[in-house]
Amino acid sequence: MAITLDQTIEQKQQGWIASILGSQTFWVLIAIVIACIFLSLTTSSFATSANLYNITRNTTFVAIIALGMTLVIITGGIDLSVGSVLCLCSMVLAVVMHAGYSIEVGIAAAIGCALLIGAFNGVLIAYLGFPPFVVTLGMLSIARSLAMVASNNTVVFQFGPDHDKLLALGGGAWFFGIANPVLYMVALALLTGFVLRWTRFGRYVFAIGGNEQAATLTGVPVRQIKVMVYMLSALSAGIAGIVQTGWLGAVTTNIGAGMELQVIAAAVIGGANLAGGIGTAFGAIVGAALIEVIRNSLGLLGINAFWQGTFIGGAIILAVLFDRIRNFRQSD
Repeated sequence: MAITLDQTIEQKQQGWIASILGSQTFWVLIAIVIACIFLSLTTSSFATSANLYNITRNTTFVAIIALGMTLVIITGGIDLSVGSVLCLCSMVLAVVMHAGYSIEVGIAAAIGCALLIGAFNGVLIAYLGFPPFVVTLGMLSIARSLAMVASNNTVVFQFGPDHDKLLALGGGAWFFGIANPVLYMVALALLTGFVLRWTRFGRYVFAIGGNEQAATLTGVPVRQIKVMVYMLSALSAGIAGIVQTGWLGAVTTNIGAGMELQVIAAAVIGGANLAGGIGTAFGAIVGAALIEVIRNSLGLLGINAFWQGTFIGGAIILAVLFDRIRNFRQSD
């Protein structure tokens, strides 16, 4: 029996709708919309331009790192060092600029530091077979310790001759009043999404997470890709550190503390599977947005901020449960 053109189009539309409804990212996005509507109706301060500006800006720091973390998780790995890497890169930037060097030199030093740490992690994991959890947990301690050494555990708030340039980079709003960090996040998300969807590197990343042994047998340069993925994860933390330094106007050695948990939560809530093989750039942004909406709403509703961890942890468990249910249905 021949299938007509209308039937073919209808089947594709049904498949597209089913794909959306089965997407964890879609339901998280719906949850954000519902939460925003609820908060707009129940509080007088949520829907103000100042609060929305803060929410979008604060989302960016976790979201930028979550983009790199998503790549790592897709390959079946994990990076627990990103919060400390952010701290170290921020401190390197601050110390170099405080010494009188230009903002360009400071940013180059911070980026170089991030790439070096990522390469170190990647080589130990990909070539020496160290477990990602162990390597990045060790780097979590090492990077923060080095930040303390670099600054003698002091606060750095003077950034030399380019002080104002750095503050404008992280705290300005150059385009239609949109906070600069948001623009950086959008640009990096589009770039990450393009790489995952349309490049050979992206296909290799998914292949490694789907079945590393099969990827190796088909000629995928697994070790090199893993090193690159951990370098990109550290790079995303370094970029977030540079932007956050410009926004805060000061760097302390406790910046980024515990941030790795929020970043992993954002990636997982957004649909990345800790077993590997699944994840999207858009999901990382959506997951980070939900975490920030939760954090923001607690204060507006008069709920003790100590409950933040409970809500975020619950969101992670629900995300994993959603994934389990979806896999169970697909296996039937």
